[in-house]
This record gives sequence, C-alpha cells and structure tokens, in this order.
Amino acid sequence: MTEWLDTLTDKERESYLAFCKQTSSPIQMYLYARFLGYKGSIVDCDTWSKDQFKKRNFNGILEMEIDSMQMDISKLRDGIDLGVVKQDMGAARIAMLQKELRGAIKQIQDEKHLIDKQGLILAGADRALREMLSIFRDDPIEGPLQEASMGVWTKILQEES
Repeated sequence: MTEWLDTLTDKERESYLAFCKQTSSPIQMYLYARFLGYKGSIVDCDTWSKDQFKKRNFNGILEMEIDSMQMDISKLRDGIDLGVVKQDMGAARIAMLQKELRGAIKQIQDEKHLIDKQGLILAGADRALREMLSIFRDDPIEGPLQEASMGVWTKILQEES
C-alpha cells in the first residue's frame, strides 16, 4: 500500500488519507483505493489500514454492553425471585434496562445497514466509473473524463458520509 500511495498525486493521496481517517470500513477504503488505481488485495489494504489508523471498534463495545445488560436483567430477575429486590421496583428497573437494551441493538443494526448501503453505492459507482474510463481509454477525452470521475466519486463520498 505504501508504494502505491507514493504513485498518487499529492491531491489524490491527501484525499485518500483524509477519507481513511474518517471511515471505519476497510471495504470502503479498498473501493476508493481501487478507484485510484490500486491493484493489491483487500487483505493488504485492510492490514495497512489497521496499522495506520487505530480505530475503536464501537460495535464491539456496544455488543459487550448488550451482554452486560442481559446479565444485569438476569441478576435483577434472580433478585426479585429471591425477595432481595421488591417486585414493583424490580419490574420498573427491568423495563428500563430492556428499553436500553433494545436501543443498543437498534443502534448496531442501523449502523450495519448504513455501512452495507454505503458499500453497495460505492461498489456500484466504482464499477460504473471504471467501465466508463475503460471505454474511453486512449481517447482525447480520457484526461477530462478522469477528472470528472474523481469529482463524481468525491461527491458520492460526501453524500454518503
């Protein structure tokens, strides 16, 4: 990846690195790199992105919180059954925890849907722009077409972020 980055213009490199800092999806990083001419594998791109951009796994954190909430609900139910917690107070706490639990689950689902949608849009754009550029290869309009393609790609990235 490092060698490939050195082949980019300063503008392309700056744009790509700024995108990588913002996104947490290695698939989107790979698609953008492919659009810029990267020929390597997605595994290489993923390994490079993990080395260069340390990012927290917020979905992992949410999933751990979901597990904790489920254990808390279970303990609360046990406390009610054993008479340690009053039934009315316990029921209210369980309802509150279940509402929080459902919110965390919905948040993870929404994030996954958004990432999937963005990936599909970028994959489609990548394919369409590559096909168009290959059709007009060695044509006098190839240069302006590449510039226009970069503008379209940037606009799509901004709209989907």
